[in-house]
This record gives sequence, C-alpha cells and structure tokens, in this order.
Amino acid sequence: MEESGICLVTGAAGFIGSHLVDHLIESGARVRASAPAWEDLTDLRQREARGEIELVTADVTRPETLPALFEGNVDRIFHLGAICNLSTPYSALKAVNVDGVGTMSALALSTGVRCFVYMGSTSVYASKGGAALEEDTERVPTNSYGRSKRDAEDLLQARSREGLGVIILRPCTVYGPGCTDGAGKVFSRQSSIAAIPGNGRQRLSNVRVEDVAAAAVYLAQREEALGQAFNIADDSHPSLEEALTLAAEAFGGKRPSLHLPIALLEIFARVQGFSARLQGRIPDLELDALAYLRNDYLVENRKLKASGYRLRYPDFAESIRELGRGQTQ
Repeated sequence: MEESGICLVTGAAGFIGSHLVDHLIESGARVRASAPAWEDLTDLRQREARGEIELVTADVTRPETLPALFEGNVDRIFHLGAICNLSTPYSALKAVNVDGVGTMSALALSTGVRCFVYMGSTSVYASKGGAALEEDTERVPTNSYGRSKRDAEDLLQARSREGLGVIILRPCTVYGPGCTDGAGKVFSRQSSIAAIPGNGRQRLSNVRVEDVAAAAVYLAQREEALGQAFNIADDSHPSLEEALTLAAEAFGGKRPSLHLPIALLEIFARVQGFSARLQGRIPDLELDALAYLRNDYLVENRKLKASGYRLRYPDFAESIRELGRGQTQ
C-alpha cells in the first residue's frame, strides 16, 4: 500500500507521537500533526515553520474541532491521542480513550481513509502468571487504563467489519530519547531509584520508541496487516535488577542494591496516590504499575517479526548503553 496522501498523526506532541512524526518526515511522507491547543506545541510549531509538517490543533472531546483534520486527501491515520497513565479513573479516561476513538474512526470511515493505525497497549491482556503474552491472549485488563484501551479496540474491530482498514499496535514498556513519564522513564535517563522492587528476578519486556514509530509506519504500508493486532517488543527479557543496574551504569547513576518487598511499596504508593489526588497530579509511583512486577511480564513479538519488520534495537542492554553514550557526549 503505497502512500498517496496525507498521513495524520494525533497525539503528535507526545513522546511516541513526536518520534512517529520524525520517522514520517524522514520517509518523505506528507505529515499533518495534531494535538490539543492546550499542550506544549513549541516543537510542532517549529517543524511547521520549517515546512516539515502541517499543524492542526484539535481535541477529540470537542467533535466540532475534528473535521479540519480530514480535509484534503488523508490516506493514513496514526491515532496516538490518549490519556496514558494508570491513575485516572475510567469515567475520565472514557471521553478520550474510548469515545474519542469512536468519533475519529467514524470520521475516518466516512471520509475514505485507507488505514487507521491505533496505538494500543499490552495493558489489555490478562495476567498469565508470567507466561508470554501473545496477540490471541485473553484481554481481561486489570486496571482502568487497560479497560479503556480494550474498549477502544472493540470499537475499532466493529469499525473494521464496516470496512475501515484498522491496524492495532500493542507496545509494551516504551523507553528512549525524550521519555519523561511512565515506566519507561527509568530506562531513558538518570533516575533516583535506590531500591529494587521485590526480588528483582522478574523478567521484563521493553521496546525502544524508535522501533514503535518505525513498526507503525512499516505495518501501515502493508495491506496484509489490515485487520490485525501486533505486539511491539524487543527480543530481550532482562530481569528487573539487570535492567535497573544497566540504566544506572549507562546514565551515571548509583547502582541500586537494596531490595524492598512489593507489599511495602504498595503501601507507599497508596499514600503517595492519595496525596497526588489532593494536588491534582499523577503520582510518580502508581499503585497499579506495581501489579506488573509480581510476575514476569513477557510480551511475544513473533508476529511482528513474521511481518518482515526488523527491529532497530533488538537488544535492551546494547540499546541502553547506546542511550547512555549519547547523553554523556
């Protein structure tokens, strides 16, 4: 499926969105970038001034702002606009993460968009007690964020049956240049983590942000990917202790050595979460995030590689060291 029109990126001001815009620009695509007017649009405005993109502000909770996104020949949509944390209640997530997807996909169908790439999450899966998560693993999410992503997937599967070309991506923990939020931030820059949750032997799945962006563009060019869901993960599964030690060494931090019981961290997270809610912010340590550290969290990437995509950063350790060298130069 050769690109023949505009590539629309929602959530373009975010961590993954900004890298996706970079990748599309490098590939020579016509890029229309979108984000709500209240976000920091400095980088996107600079790109527009250089003639690299067209910037259109819009908010999925305000449907009257959305038709402008679809003007002209919009060929592909990469829908990344979402609330991405584990602390916001479902009642607040629904307007953006579910209803917003429904509105955007309905407009995409009615205007003849060929491909709607949705940035989902492995949070949709049920825990398998440490067994590897595959695309056909039962989707029984354990938190509100995962529920919102699953419900959006269900909307898109219905839209696919109506004729919209849908591709669902499910990245695991995303890290890399510019990451300042979420679990991936501790593998992206120097952090103050001094203790290892639990015994530290829990194995993890991670993926570099450049691979998330490149895989999204790669799959959007393949007709056989339409109607499919793909996990996005690298090839390695370091233990939590190994990953934290690698990050500390790469970014010049102190290597963590103390182990803290997860039950104790959960108490701390509850207290911090209560304080954060009073202040109207997201806590640094989210209670629901600790649930992913009780067992191995292994995400299988065989389907992605079977599509022909070749990971740029297949090895977590090598990637972390490369990031560290870039930050110290």
